[in-house]
Parts: sequence; structure tokens; C-alpha cells
Amino acid sequence: MSTIRFFHTADLHLDSPFKGMSALPKERLQELRNSTFAAFDRFIQYAVRERPDFIVIVGDIYDGEDRSLRAQAHFQKGMEQLFDKNIPVILSYGNHDHLNGKWTRFELPPNVHVLPKQTKQVNLQIRETAVHIYGFSYPDRHVTEPMINTYPVATNKEAFHIGMLHGSLMGNTTHDVYAPFTKEALLSKQYDYWALGHIHLRQIINEHPPIVYSGNIQSRHRKERGIKGFYDVEMDQHRTNLDFIPTSVIVYDEFEVNCDGLIHANEILQACEKSLQQFRDINGAGVVELKLVQLEPSAKMLFEESTIEEWLELIREREELKSPAIWVQSVHVNWQDFIVYDPTVATEAVLNVIDSWDDRQWKEKLKDLYQHPRGGRYLEPLSELDLEQISEQTKDLFKNLVSKKL
Repeated sequence: MSTIRFFHTADLHLDSPFKGMSALPKERLQELRNSTFAAFDRFIQYAVRERPDFIVIVGDIYDGEDRSLRAQAHFQKGMEQLFDKNIPVILSYGNHDHLNGKWTRFELPPNVHVLPKQTKQVNLQIRETAVHIYGFSYPDRHVTEPMINTYPVATNKEAFHIGMLHGSLMGNTTHDVYAPFTKEALLSKQYDYWALGHIHLRQIINEHPPIVYSGNIQSRHRKERGIKGFYDVEMDQHRTNLDFIPTSVIVYDEFEVNCDGLIHANEILQACEKSLQQFRDINGAGVVELKLVQLEPSAKMLFEESTIEEWLELIREREELKSPAIWVQSVHVNWQDFIVYDPTVATEAVLNVIDSWDDRQWKEKLKDLYQHPRGGRYLEPLSELDLEQISEQTKDLFKNLVSKKL
């Protein structure tokens, strides 16, 4: 078998509405709303330049089942560019853009193979090597059964076998659980590569053979931190090389600003500016949250005499004319720097109890809020990261209540 090269991407979410960002200036908000398209364009430009043997797109190409005309036109144009370079594309639709949605359909060029609702095998001939690709599209939004059971076991050892699956690893509740599977079930199919979608966090579940979530190509909110992109995969009979290619146009992140030894407002503002410039040099444009840490006790009055909102406004003003643009979404002060916590047997016992609660127990304690008939619908599902943050904030609040103030 010769070497083959393909791109693995998923979760494009073209035309995502970016809810909850109304505080952004109009121009910045428009840049944010265009970011999924700009990230997709980066992907297409790289493909046109590098000309892989084929591309797999594993679900959620569009952000909603209505598939806006703008999003479809943009995607169709990208597929035409790949057609001009003779690059085959195998795609599936996921829970966001399932086949049962209502939309005005665009005709895709003949290089694009759309997987149907039943698991199907697509055959490609890459030079002298056969490549078999397996997958399905969501017929409806909710596919809760383990679709892995419908995938055949690979038998032809002279071909490459690649599985496409938009779904959830059993036990992972960071996203809604659809088409659940276990690692053992994937391995039992004896494929050479599993291209996964649905989970927006880039991760490698297994190395040999690779079982891979590529993540999404552009963050859509504060929980999707860091640089996003896709995998450029090169494979032969003996090895597989995965090269991550960034596509993020705007990077969401949270980072700490060390304020150790700083006692004047201008010093803290300069520290913020320095941290933001370092982020800009590495990542370009971004939406960030700043955490001021290691604050001197004598700096406490700086945040008592001025509100956090005033600090935030001033930091934004200083960043306003800089490029690439960074929007500071929030500023957090670590108030624990201003308290003296004296542990006792009783307080440590309480903290140990809080530490012992698992995800199920936390959800049970928060159910009155998240299951409220009116308020609950405005809250996003709790992820593991959310629960970790709630746990830490609860412990900090408790320490604050029982501590001496400086």
C-alpha cells in the first residue's frame, strides 16, 4: 500500500449566531459573526495549496437545521474550489444539520460524497491503493442509539479503512449524548483511522490505530478556549502522522495577570497591557477573560474605590485601536489574595465534603436552578469544566466567609 494523505475536520458550524456577545462594538461583533466563514476559508485555502488525496468532514457543517442561504452558498463555493483541484470530499451531517431539517437546497459538485442516513461505505482509489470510508448522516436531531453497531468489520487488509462518526464517547457528558460508542467498540471494527466529530475539544482517544476528535475550526463561546483547527493526516502501512493545522480567526481564552509587587493602578494596567500583547503576538485576535492574581494586600483599596466595571472599561479603551483586535470580556479579581484563611478541623471537614461531591451530586444540588421552568431554559448544560469551576468558587466563598479580612 502506498502513502495516503487526507484532512480530517468536523463541526464547522457555519453562520453560528454567537449569542451573548451583544456588548461588543458593532464592528467587532460583525467580525465575530463572520469568524466561522473566515476559519472555513483558511481550511479551503490550505487544501487548495496542499492538495490532499481526499477530505472527510464529520458532521455539523451548519449551525442549525435550517442551514441559512448564506452558509450554504459559502460552503458550496468552497466545495467548487476543491472540485477544481480534483479533491474528493466525504461528508456527513450531524445533530445540528440533520437530514430532516427544512432548507433551500444547494447542489454540491460531483467531488462531494454525502453520506445517507444508513451507514454506507464509500470507496476511493488513491493511486494503487483502495480506501474504504464508512459513515452516516443524522436522519433527525436526536440519534440516541449506538450507531457503531451498524459499521462493518474491516476484512480487506490490502486497503485502508477509515470510520467517520459524529457522536459521544460513553460517559462523556460535555455535549448532548448522541450516537454513543466505546473505544473498545471502535477498535473491534479493525479500521486504520477513526475520524470523530461532535465534541469540540481536540483530543486523541487512541494512538494505534488513531481514534481522533479534530474539534471545531472556530470557537463559538467562552467555554471553547484555545486555538481551533483540523488534522492533516498522512498514513502508510506502518505509521500515521497527524499534523494539527490552526484555522482560528478569533481565539477565546482566559489567562492570569501576575500583579505581584504592584501597588498602583497604572502598574496593574501596564501588566494587563503586557499580557494582552503577549496573547496578541501568539494568537492574533481574541476574546479573553483576565484574572488578576498575586495582588498585594495594599492594592485592595484600588478595587474598593473603583468598580470592576470601571477597570474593565479602562482596559478596553486602551486596547481599542490595537490590531489584531482583542475584546476583554471580563476582569476577575482574586479576592482570596485579600483574606487570611486559618484552617480548622471543622472548616477543613467542610471543604473535604465539597471536594468529595462527584458530577452527579453537584447536578442534584443545582437541580432547582437548572430545572426551573422559566430560568432553566436560559442556562447551557453543565460541562465538567463548569462543575469544577463551581466547586472551586464554592470553596473560595466558604473560605471567605470564615476568614479574617485584611
